[in-house]
Amino acid sequence: MEKPSYQRILLKISGEGLAGEPGRGIDFAFVREVGQVIKACVAQGVQVGLVIGGGNFWRGAKDGGGNMERTRADQMGMLATVINSLAVQDVLEQIGQPARVLTSIPMGPVGQITSRAAAEEHFAAGRVVIFAGGTGNPYFSTDTAAVLRAAEIQADMILLAKNIDGVYSADPKKDPNAVKYDSITYDQVLADHLQVMDLTATSLALEHHIPVMIFALAAPQNIQRAVMGEKIGTIVEEEKK
Repeated sequence: MEKPSYQRILLKISGEGLAGEPGRGIDFAFVREVGQVIKACVAQGVQVGLVIGGGNFWRGAKDGGGNMERTRADQMGMLATVINSLAVQDVLEQIGQPARVLTSIPMGPVGQITSRAAAEEHFAAGRVVIFAGGTGNPYFSTDTAAVLRAAEIQADMILLAKNIDGVYSADPKKDPNAVKYDSITYDQVLADHLQVMDLTATSLALEHHIPVMIFALAAPQNIQRAVMGEKIGTIVEEEKK
């Protein structure tokens, strides 16, 4: 059997990626498809950490802008990620894949507090580890939380499953001449202000030497293809010396 290219990954899924047609709530049939692929990756020996956004319920600064104090709006966003995390945990366990939610904010029965020791314990037991609550602090995106957790667990690769199939030189919806990159360096992303992740997340990934693969979640099988080393989407990494 072909071996996976990565032994431990951090998979980031946007909240919108879990939503149904209206763009809100949770499409459980689709989440089940994603869950089956994650289960298949674990069966191949891959340890999977998962960070899920909350935009299908609430986007802190965007939804609360002008109406709420930013810190409270962001805290609502953190809670939205917990809602999604519990939903995904439930779906995974329904299909026979053990999973545990770790939260950045103490929440008692909802999940354990996030720690490297807890994550390692669950990985060793074959469980998917779902990191909920973002970084636990306002003013930070879930992309930054994903990179932070990837660094914390020393992930081999960050898989960024988005609504777009890679990184482009411009917005492909607005510019028909936009070029998709197969690979790109962090320096180029920062210099050209490309919309891969926010600046904090990009800088943190560069600092900790963690490559990122951006690909479309629309086909959940892309997750397993990425784990097996197929060249899909766009890889963002350090410039080779």
